[in-house]
Amino acid sequence: MSKKTIVVCDHIHKDGLDILARDNEIKLINAADEPKDKLISDIIPLADVAITRSSTDVDDAFLKSAQKIKAVVRAGVGVDNVDIPASSKQGIVIMNVPTANTIAAVELTMTHMLSCVRTFPYAHNNLKLDRVWRRQDWYGTELKDKKLGIIGFGNIGSRVGIRAKAFEMDVLAYDPYIDPAKATDLDIGYTKNFEDILACDIITIHTPKNAETIGMIGKDEIAKMKDGVILINCARGGLYDEDALLEGLTHGKIAMAGIDVFNKEPSIDHPLLDLDNVTVTPHLGANTKESQKNIAIQAAENAIAAAKGISYPNALNLPIKENELPDFVRPYLELIQKIGHLSAQITKSAVKSIKVMAAGPVAQHIESMGTFATVGVLTESLGDQVNYVNAEFVAQERAIEIAKEVKPNNSGFTNKVGIKLTTADGTISIAGTVFDDTVQRIIEIDDYILDVEPKGTMIFFRNNDTPGVIGDVGKIIAENGLNISDFRLGRDFNEQALAVVRVDGIVTKKILDELSSLEAFISVSHASI
Repeated sequence: MSKKTIVVCDHIHKDGLDILARDNEIKLINAADEPKDKLISDIIPLADVAITRSSTDVDDAFLKSAQKIKAVVRAGVGVDNVDIPASSKQGIVIMNVPTANTIAAVELTMTHMLSCVRTFPYAHNNLKLDRVWRRQDWYGTELKDKKLGIIGFGNIGSRVGIRAKAFEMDVLAYDPYIDPAKATDLDIGYTKNFEDILACDIITIHTPKNAETIGMIGKDEIAKMKDGVILINCARGGLYDEDALLEGLTHGKIAMAGIDVFNKEPSIDHPLLDLDNVTVTPHLGANTKESQKNIAIQAAENAIAAAKGISYPNALNLPIKENELPDFVRPYLELIQKIGHLSAQITKSAVKSIKVMAAGPVAQHIESMGTFATVGVLTESLGDQVNYVNAEFVAQERAIEIAKEVKPNNSGFTNKVGIKLTTADGTISIAGTVFDDTVQRIIEIDDYILDVEPKGTMIFFRNNDTPGVIGDVGKIIAENGLNISDFRLGRDFNEQALAVVRVDGIVTKKILDELSSLEAFISVSHASI
């Protein structure tokens, strides 16, 4: 198998580079220090996938040279320097890394909240810069017992809510795209009435920037707020109407505002900077050492997945408009594609039908699930010939039946997705779920209940449930020079067991033959995700 080439165009954390360098199926070209003209003319034509940051524009010149590229990973959230429509026309998937800076953004939000209630920056400057000791000028208020309204209760908003509860605040969430239980299970209030948020003491916003949310807080909304409200925005510039914000701050309707983002950046002459009831930072939401490390790691892992055709996490230009789906759906799309790819590798037989199943709120998006599942299944046999646009057409041409079923949610999980793959040699059913928004797990394989992370190289060993099998399997794998990184076991009601063993290295025919020779053996296969 020829290696896929990933070009790193801009500087990322060393841990991300190490992940790319360690993968035996990837050729890494670190071009971060190369002149941009050489990068575009000489290096980009070699790439299957590129990782960029803000220093490299994905523009006409880039795209003309990107004849092999199937995906570009923007190592960060913003994609202002990426021509997404032109990339789409060229068949290039654009991906970003929206969750790696979650904790950094959460903690910056809390920093602005505390700075606003205690006017901390002004007290600091008065003492340190002006050398004035006047405690009586800096009476603040406390977060305790204040009502915090959170607009957008995804990865960041929910964690802000958890931390606000630790300050003994009364927290209320507004997000029409989530299951209310996501808030109420955390002992946080939930409302579908936006007016309830406007009545809060402090309001913080954590939504994407789109047609629905631009100017979401404007003159009319501010007029309905209580006098002395505090507003926080560490999400996206333009979610608050800046003219309305300026007016509210100037006339005292808004007591304080904590702002990390502006509609146009860099923003060094904005009139908000002239006010003494605003705390500001220059878009520092992702600026922690930890978040930069996480961004690099996720960008590297996503680039590898795209290069291998496994999945396209956080794709922004897929035909099903993944970026417009609720945040909680996206990990399930990636999971269902992984399950499809895994099913096809385990069976290694001609596909007859693909049945996609979903239960819980995620089932509303079963059509999208069907597309991702089909890509996952067919990638094993067709590689780059199948994509999100043509997947179901290709299946139809091959007389593969695709069915979608919404099932009653009696599993005990908030959401559950799965595939039943029927091939010329039989069937296999695999199901999974997502914990804590992003933690993907396979929870069922046929009748076996397990807890398996869909990652890496895995051996699936089915056997009669007799003593000593685990030891025999481990011994064979160890004697063949492979390290076991995880070992999961499931049992059914027919005195049979399934071991899922994740290993570091390549599973050879010799290993499979030795496992097949064990007395308790029923079947063995392997797969890589």
